[in-house]
Amino acid sequence: MARADLLIDLVRAARSGADDDLRRIVESVIAEEESKHHHLLADRLRQALRVNGHQAALPVGDIDLPEGLQLRTPESRLEDLVLPESLVSEVLELVEEQRRIELLRAHGVEPRHRLLLLGPPGTGKTTLAEAIAEMLLTPLAILHYEAVVGSFLGETGARLAQVFAWARTRRCVLFLDEFDAIAKERGDEHETGEIKRVVSSLLMLVDELPSHVIVIAASNHPELLDRAAGRRFQLTLRLPAPTPATRRVWWERYLAALPHPIKTAPKTFAERTPASNFSELEDLGQDIRRQLILNPGANPPQIVNERIARWRKRRA
Repeated sequence: MARADLLIDLVRAARSGADDDLRRIVESVIAEEESKHHHLLADRLRQALRVNGHQAALPVGDIDLPEGLQLRTPESRLEDLVLPESLVSEVLELVEEQRRIELLRAHGVEPRHRLLLLGPPGTGKTTLAEAIAEMLLTPLAILHYEAVVGSFLGETGARLAQVFAWARTRRCVLFLDEFDAIAKERGDEHETGEIKRVVSSLLMLVDELPSHVIVIAASNHPELLDRAAGRRFQLTLRLPAPTPATRRVWWERYLAALPHPIKTAPKTFAERTPASNFSELEDLGQDIRRQLILNPGANPPQIVNERIARWRKRRA
């Protein structure tokens, strides 16, 4: 059964004729019933929205995902990332607001749910989005632009609308990677009028998402984003490239997880691996693990040193 505060808001919206508020509240009820596995009730509520002339989300079930959207069960955790404490604190605040959404709404306040991640490639933006979904026990819905962008007038906007309509009535994390690829600066004279219309439509769709949908956009090139895009997000986090200190933390965690003890200090490995991003370190770590598995009788410190030397040679 839906919460009392939502039912009261629903009655008020219906009496005042506020159709947008009515739809938002019903979508919140649908999302809540979905989270309780009350799929039949959720589907009937969708049907009711459709009968009343509102755009309804797609039917229940992953097989009905709109084109360009991929659902992923999150596995990465926040602990898997090496991030500044201040950034971790802000992420945890956002998660806490979402976990205590009922308390906030009881006081007439909605939780933050629009997050923009900025930073060079390989700094963990996708992993962070997945970690947030993991903490909230929600699926991660990833939008793939190549399947959404069409060559006909209005086609891209219509496909985007389908994606957002699907997300509105589900509790999920909607991840918009490489956001600059579609939310381009509308003042660019080299862009077509259709692209500018798509950007306007996209930003409006982001604005209209209810607060139970966490939308996370990520960009490697924030200078390419439309100037209005940043204002749509309530929280902007910049993920930094690895520093000597964060590389040391990464090596501490990595070495502690190895089945064979290695006495070399993590600081030494950090100094020998000046990676420009954490993806490079992850690739190196996987390479070392493979060699340790395939050569169980070999000397572990020797394997680590050999793989680091080869890694450095490839990057020279």
